[in-house]
Amino acid sequence: MNSNNLKFLNPFVDNLPGDTEPRNFVRLVRDSCYSLVQPTATSKPSLITYSQELAELLGISPETIGTETFTEVFAGNRTVPGSTPYAMCYGGHQFGHWAGQLGDGRAITLGEIDGKDGLSYALQLKGSGLTPYSRTADGLAVLRSSLREFVCSEAMHYLRVPTTRALSLIRTGDQVVRDMFYDGNPELETGAIVCRVAPTFLRFGNFEIFAAQRNIDVLKKLANFTIRTQFPSIKSDESPDCYVRWFRAVLDRTAFLMAEWWRVGFVHGVMNTDNMSITGLTIDYGPYGWLEDFDFGWTPNTTDAQTKRYTFGKQPQIAKWNLLQLANVLCLLVEEPGPLQEALDEYDQIFEKYYMEVMRCKLGLREFGDDDMQLVQELYRVFESIEIDMTLFFRSLANISSDSSSDHNWFQTVRPALYNPDALSSELHEKLENWLRAYAARVQHQSLNPGTRTELMNNSNPLYVPRNYLAQLAIDDADKGDYALLRQWMEVLKNPYQEQSGMDQFAAKRPDWARTRAGCSMLSCSS
Repeated sequence: MNSNNLKFLNPFVDNLPGDTEPRNFVRLVRDSCYSLVQPTATSKPSLITYSQELAELLGISPETIGTETFTEVFAGNRTVPGSTPYAMCYGGHQFGHWAGQLGDGRAITLGEIDGKDGLSYALQLKGSGLTPYSRTADGLAVLRSSLREFVCSEAMHYLRVPTTRALSLIRTGDQVVRDMFYDGNPELETGAIVCRVAPTFLRFGNFEIFAAQRNIDVLKKLANFTIRTQFPSIKSDESPDCYVRWFRAVLDRTAFLMAEWWRVGFVHGVMNTDNMSITGLTIDYGPYGWLEDFDFGWTPNTTDAQTKRYTFGKQPQIAKWNLLQLANVLCLLVEEPGPLQEALDEYDQIFEKYYMEVMRCKLGLREFGDDDMQLVQELYRVFESIEIDMTLFFRSLANISSDSSSDHNWFQTVRPALYNPDALSSELHEKLENWLRAYAARVQHQSLNPGTRTELMNNSNPLYVPRNYLAQLAIDDADKGDYALLRQWMEVLKNPYQEQSGMDQFAAKRPDWARTRAGCSMLSCSS
């Protein structure tokens, strides 16, 4: 690979005000959208895995993958001509409280590349060393967190959930000290870097920091730049109405994202405003998790174990709260806050529209009305009383027959989704059977033919998702230099809605050993 073949552009750096301090040390940065900084060199980088499809989209030919130059570039050891690496400055509300300046503490953006689809993509190295925003940390990342981000970024893309993506996962050859659960037991861990890719990594916090600094001039420049580059359908004329329409677009994308998280059972784990993408992408994969036994009150984040602010069931309303913080910022750019409040007041209705469409597809219905919402609420009550794997349950519903002339055993159809089917009481068994009977009756009275219904459901309810325990197994192997499981799993995750012969292990529900194991049930923000 010839690094000269990578044609980096630098619109963020070229069009926005940057930090005038050239030295790289931790500090408060004012009135700047970014700081220029070079990645820290690694001692012995080696490629673990990569996304071939994403590489092709970026114009990186297959024969260059794995070359020394490729590895050196995406480990941060070699700067590509034309690249101007930088770390973004932003603030944020963390767990509901203003945290002040945060910024890219361990992420460095190399620049942007024009993709073959006509869009521009920013390439960012996460775990590439110290920046002015690293605070008390070292700016590095470990294998377990980097692998989890690589897997989930790509898996979400194939699940059709808006997301940042990942080009490469590279082992650095260095050891990193981490106290995984912040309990006074630090250990040396394997270092790694993931190259993240997205149209932009801008998040709510990029705008909040300038509101906190009362720097309306830079806030307006950043807003105009964002509208012009990421929201081309909105005429960027710097009028109050322009910013209101932009906020409505951000709100709509965010509401859609929350419904999509619901559809696949994803729990972000740390929905701080600095982790909310301004373009409605899933961003910053930290202590995330996937619902296995359905639980509205579950969060994978140990930091959130007591307050449970970011549980699965609260995510849509947390998104609304985060949007309120963004609206407070945009009040500085509009003459009257009323239109922003009116837009925010419509959030619940917009989310419900997307949520109802999600449930219509998950249940395989032609239409979705109030009676169907009641059916869903009854299902949630069943979920609350019986330990059921969400992914496998909804997948199995496509096999429920609505033919009233046949002898049904609906329970047997969904039995594989239950964690302890033999221990189920007769009362709970009947409760589940009653719901399945009501569902079958609902399906029977719609005009959707069985084949169309099955196709709709299997295209909405994935069979393969990046389960927490599978990620831990892949991490265990990768730490020993064995990447076979990871690579096989990534191939399976490219077709999450299609049953794949011989790949049952990647669809299996959580085993008992993973119920309480670190990395499978609970994770920290360092995960």
